[in-house]
Amino acid sequence: MAQAYTSSTNTYSMAFVTVPSKEVGEKIGSGLVEEQLAACVNVIPGLTSIYKWQGKIEKDSELLLMIKTKTELVDQISEYIRKHHPYDVAEVISSKIDNGNPPYLDWIEKNVK
Repeated sequence: MAQAYTSSTNTYSMAFVTVPSKEVGEKIGSGLVEEQLAACVNVIPGLTSIYKWQGKIEKDSELLLMIKTKTELVDQISEYIRKHHPYDVAEVISSKIDNGNPPYLDWIEKNVK
C-alpha cells in the first residue's frame, strides 16, 4: 500500500527564480545541486514576464527555476543566486511544502546538506 502524503512540518521548501536563458538556468541549477543546496532544480521554459523596471513597463521571455530544498537552506540559496545571477535584482521567492510524498521528501533530505 502506498504511503499517505504527509505534512512536512515546514521542513522543506520550493524556491522560484526567473532567469533570462536556458544556459543561465542550467548553470545556476547545476551549481545549486553540486553545492547540495538543492536536491532538484526544474528549468521551466515558456514564461512571459511583465513588470515595471526603472519607470517603464517591460515584457520579457524568461524561464523559471523551481528549486526543491530544505527550508533552512533558502537563505543560502538566495545568497548563491545573488552571486551568480546576471540580473541586478534577481527574483528569489519561496514557499514551504505543506504536504508531500514521503519518499520524495526523504529523497530531498538525503540530497541536500
